[in-house]
Amino acid sequence: MQDKQFLIDTSKAKMPFGKHKGIFLIDLPEQYVVWYKSKGFPKGKLGQMLGLVYELKLNGLEDLIREIRRKYS
Repeated sequence: MQDKQFLIDTSKAKMPFGKHKGIFLIDLPEQYVVWYKSKGFPKGKLGQMLGLVYELKLNGLEDLIREIRRKYS
């Protein structure tokens, strides 16, 4: 599915625009990520990362990405 570098990149990625600009993607409010899921994620890498964040939040695995960020920061 996702490769190691993509997970590392996702762990370090911050929202580049909008109300939550500058917040790590994994720390975005769950309802915001769910809203994006229903609206449609942006195209490209940001959209792929948000899709992964959605799946992680859905399954209660946010700490997995936070641990990766701690390990590779």
